[in-house]
Amino acid sequence: MGWVETRIGRNGKPRYIAKYRDLRGRKQSAGTYSTTKAANTAWQRAEVKQAEGKATDPRRGRQRFERYVEEEWLPNHVMEADTREAHTYQIYKHIMPWFGAMKMIEIMPSDVREWITHLTQKGVTPATLQNLKNILSAIFSTAFGEVIFIHPCKGVKTPTVAVGPPVIISPEQFEAIYDALPENFKLLAETGMETGARWGELTEFRVKDLDIKTCIFTVRRAVAQINPKFHPDGKRFLVKPYPKNKKFRRFKVSRQLTSKIAAHIEDRQLGPDDLLFELHQDPDARSRLCAVPNPEELGWTQPNAAGRTYRHGTLSAYSAGKCHCEHCRAAYAIYRAERRAHGTDNPRRPRLVDTDGHIPRDWFREHIWKPALAEADLNFHVPFKFLRHAHASWLLHGGADLQVVKERMGHAKISTTERYLGTLPEVDETALDAFAKIRNRTRQGA
Repeated sequence: MGWVETRIGRNGKPRYIAKYRDLRGRKQSAGTYSTTKAANTAWQRAEVKQAEGKATDPRRGRQRFERYVEEEWLPNHVMEADTREAHTYQIYKHIMPWFGAMKMIEIMPSDVREWITHLTQKGVTPATLQNLKNILSAIFSTAFGEVIFIHPCKGVKTPTVAVGPPVIISPEQFEAIYDALPENFKLLAETGMETGARWGELTEFRVKDLDIKTCIFTVRRAVAQINPKFHPDGKRFLVKPYPKNKKFRRFKVSRQLTSKIAAHIEDRQLGPDDLLFELHQDPDARSRLCAVPNPEELGWTQPNAAGRTYRHGTLSAYSAGKCHCEHCRAAYAIYRAERRAHGTDNPRRPRLVDTDGHIPRDWFREHIWKPALAEADLNFHVPFKFLRHAHASWLLHGGADLQVVKERMGHAKISTTERYLGTLPEVDETALDAFAKIRNRTRQGA
């Protein structure tokens, strides 16, 4: 039940304040009026809105977008740690500079459209724009009904995102990459290809996830590599007790792959809870041995800024000539090694990867995968996730049931699996043969 409070204005005349209590029992004002009738109508209207679930403190809508996001939405909105990391970076890079100083209640759909136009002109891709708009829409959806009563993203469109067919590598191309990989990472790639597991699932596989007798893998967990400030315990890797779609899945692999993994487990003496694929680091590791270069046989460097040239394989070529070829680097490495041997250098310890045993995605990409791609010389870039794409495509091309492939891949929708139908070059050749058979029928008759 509301009430009216009276106060005397500057002109000596009475003013009437409409008062009511919100759902938490706090006193709220529905406005100040010149008559008691208007004040009574105001608090009654406020209580009706409260009963309808539309009540809010009018001051909440006047808070800045920045304050709402930093103090209410980001700390309290439930999302995965890696999603929170990605959203935070996007918010502060693209969203906060535009909307941060604006009041929540003043942001309109026209402002969102202007923002999208601004980002488009800056060269932000349609896919990124779509993601940014989804983040902004999630913020306003949370505030809707409590802070704002008009959804600024409603009816706002972003540029069309062109979705092309997935790039599928052939078995021959995979073999070229496989042969170029270091020996200790070949089993990882082979397992990724035969299981179609996502990177976070593949690098979290443990010994207990594979039944050696039945050759069945069970995907129970996934690991995410995140900035430690977004990790609950300040670590680099966060193990989630479920895969991407929140559902465990099981699938069978070949006896050949199972035997290789079993031998790998026995060779490394792994326990049930140990990672199948772990990054081992030696803190006392030293640089590999270098062949002593012979400057007399290696020729001269390109002229430096001063126009001077130096023989390859010398310290002068490395430092003054700025040449970092393998021979000049070897000469400098040998020089540093001799200084360390005589105690005249105090070298830093080898730099280690920040990991708890999980293989960091960025480290693997730069130090293992990209060098293998360069050696394979495929003339196009092949991210590691293309192995997952190839797995689905090969299965479908080989005659596997669409629903079986969907469950094996862990897709939420069968339409996602359908994208891999007809993606191998042989499918087009079959279509051309069928077309030619009918097209040439008249010529055969003649």
